Amino acid sequence: MVAYKALKAVANTEMTLFAQDLELRYLWLFNAKGSWLADARNGDCDHDFLPAPAAEKARAIKAETLKTGAPVRFELPVASGDTMRWFDVRVDVDRDDDGTVIGLIGTSVEITDQKRREDTLKTLLREVSHRSKNLLAIIQSLASQTARHSVTVPEFLVRFRGRIQSLASSQDIVTDTDWRGADLFSLVTLQVERYAPDGMDQIRFEGVDVYLTPTAALHVGLALHELAVNAASYGALSVPGGRVEIVSRLETREGQTSLVLRWRESDGPRVRVDYDPRFGTSTLERIVPNSVGGEAALEYQPDGIRYWLRVPRNQFELVDG
Repeated sequence: MVAYKALKAVANTEMTLFAQDLELRYLWLFNAKGSWLADARNGDCDHDFLPAPAAEKARAIKAETLKTGAPVRFELPVASGDTMRWFDVRVDVDRDDDGTVIGLIGTSVEITDQKRREDTLKTLLREVSHRSKNLLAIIQSLASQTARHSVTVPEFLVRFRGRIQSLASSQDIVTDTDWRGADLFSLVTLQVERYAPDGMDQIRFEGVDVYLTPTAALHVGLALHELAVNAASYGALSVPGGRVEIVSRLETREGQTSLVLRWRESDGPRVRVDYDPRFGTSTLERIVPNSVGGEAALEYQPDGIRYWLRVPRNQFELVDG
């Protein structure tokens, strides 16, 4: 009666029970429907119904269990069409009343969903590790570049903190989109508006909006930060009525489409010919374009700073609609 109730309870689960003789022929199976044992019949061996790799793995492990008498647990991958199903299999020796080994008894539970979750988690962890290393490399580069062009420690700290905050802000957008990237308009608003006394009233952004890849988002955000800080300190955003125009366009050159982002200041203080360009020249002309595989140029016109950055097509996607 107890055994009957136990089997009835198992029937409501995804667990399969089975027994095999010393020749590893199946003696009986219970609740096998839907499992890797669904096509097995009494008298069959694993090679009679399983793909060769799975059958050989199961046979070798079971033979070892018969030899040692020690219970074993293993994962059995079984090809099913174009997919792979996974099962958690446990086997132990079966003994008669005298203690003589007469075969095996075992259980099987499908764990395909669990394996897929594990694979997804491993992929995500590898991606996080990769992106973390990239971010650390960016920070190291910024630290070196900032130190190279800072005269005092306080000056270094101010510049470096600002750049790190810029990276953190861009990273927030990337994270909020599940690592898809960041849309250009949000990046402009986030990185530039805070430095404009009159907010976006002093800034005009027009053109195509795109989703930048995570790498491009961090570096384009950094370029916008450098330009905005300089404009707020010396340029168009340092005086009432100063204006910044940011234009984005898709351009095709030699059959290759790219995004060209242009920054132009107007109505600000006249740029001096002896102006010290160290504020972010390395970042704007080398670090950013090299990191996205593009090109850039920085110009010091009398009426304000001008800058353009070309971003290749593999670093962005068009915003839907």
